[in-house]
Amino acid sequence: MTKEIQRFGKAESFYDTYERKGEGSFTTHYCPGCGHGTIQKMIAEAIDALGIQDRTVFLSPVGCAVFAYYYYDTGNIQCSHGRAPAVATGVKRTVKDAIVISYQGDGDLAGIGMTEIMHAANRGEPITVFFINNAIYGMTGGQMAPTTPLGQKTLTTPFGRDEKRDGNPLGMAEVMNALKAPIYIERCAVSSPKQIIKTKKAIRKALQAQVDGLGFSFVEILSPCPTNWRMTPVDSRAWIDQQMVEQFPLGTFRNIDKEGEHTPTSEEIQPLDDHALIEFLTSDSNIPILREDPLQQTQRIKISGFGGQGVLSAGELLATCGMMEHLEVSWLPSYGPEMRGGSANVSVTLSKDEIGSPLIDHPNVLIVMNGPSLDMFEPLVCPGGLVVVNSSIVDRKVERTDVQAIYIPATEIARDAGLQSAANVVLATTYLSLSGVIPLQTLKACIPLVLRKREYLEKNLKIVEKTLDYLENTN
Repeated sequence: MTKEIQRFGKAESFYDTYERKGEGSFTTHYCPGCGHGTIQKMIAEAIDALGIQDRTVFLSPVGCAVFAYYYYDTGNIQCSHGRAPAVATGVKRTVKDAIVISYQGDGDLAGIGMTEIMHAANRGEPITVFFINNAIYGMTGGQMAPTTPLGQKTLTTPFGRDEKRDGNPLGMAEVMNALKAPIYIERCAVSSPKQIIKTKKAIRKALQAQVDGLGFSFVEILSPCPTNWRMTPVDSRAWIDQQMVEQFPLGTFRNIDKEGEHTPTSEEIQPLDDHALIEFLTSDSNIPILREDPLQQTQRIKISGFGGQGVLSAGELLATCGMMEHLEVSWLPSYGPEMRGGSANVSVTLSKDEIGSPLIDHPNVLIVMNGPSLDMFEPLVCPGGLVVVNSSIVDRKVERTDVQAIYIPATEIARDAGLQSAANVVLATTYLSLSGVIPLQTLKACIPLVLRKREYLEKNLKIVEKTLDYLENTN
């Protein structure tokens, strides 16, 4: 449901006063003639018209628009340089009803954040991106940007941008149009009343597409920067029409309503069920036994050791078990450049609820495969947590008395079973056996999905049984 807004006056989606300039202030921080104020006013009016103020999250960039959170009476997040599409992805996937706006400049989006915008667009994240192209780095003094036209003089190109030295300017609307997933792409301008009217319609359409759940929308807006262009506000708008439009033609590049395209939503894509997945990956018809009891406590697991010990594989194994049990799962590795011998750890979260962040600062489960890992992470374990220690390598005991410590000669058990490199399987089995969070039948079914070398399959399964025998005989 949309609503009409007043023709004159401030949009409801703006604060009444702009405290950035002092208490009770009504002026923004933008330079005279800057296009940001005009564009942001149109965005606020579209938010009002669509009735989405209470669920809009506005992502501010590093750049001239960095203080937008002083102006918009909506949800606001100030993002690291270029990272707004990544933040937008996290917000949208976590709060699916949110209307997420990524507002970015040319240096922010096409320079620092090229990776983030490309992959968000390629995934078809259902967000709205407003790309402000003023062909220059505005906030930092007027350096050449990825969109600076050939011949344009800037702080870093005092004799003009040179094709051989600096390359050609990037046409981001064209780049977006090369991807399959975006559903709406348009380039417009704020150089004249006529173009402002067209831009207003594009902004409204891009937000409406998100309200309708259609997919990724991208609106590029050619905007003046009189201060860094060394022009008057009037001349800067003429320069857009005379110079920038030649380099960046205006128009609609993609419009699903007009072209009849359709991007399937996640609800329409039917994933393989558990049986089909296992049949596909392993040609094995054994289906893991699903949990009968709900997970009582979120498992925040940290596994650490040397590179080459199978630390990341152990984490992947536990994460796969969690997915097979229909739990919410995250898996976040951390390792140095060394293939072998360097430090490595992985954070795994298993939860019945959605996971807000994959980072684990204070695990309630710690699995350590070497001494340095115990030294580093023991102080961080939550009181009452579980610490599983590979006593074949770690030569000291856990010093804390407010955690449960289990010692198991994982490397020896794996070596005796004929596969010394599988100490990680011993430790994973120990944790699951003691905690009961995942049925051991599920662990056995997931081993061929993660530890994919067929010649070792029987040995890995044998190690599970050897570990259970050891635990039974030592308790």
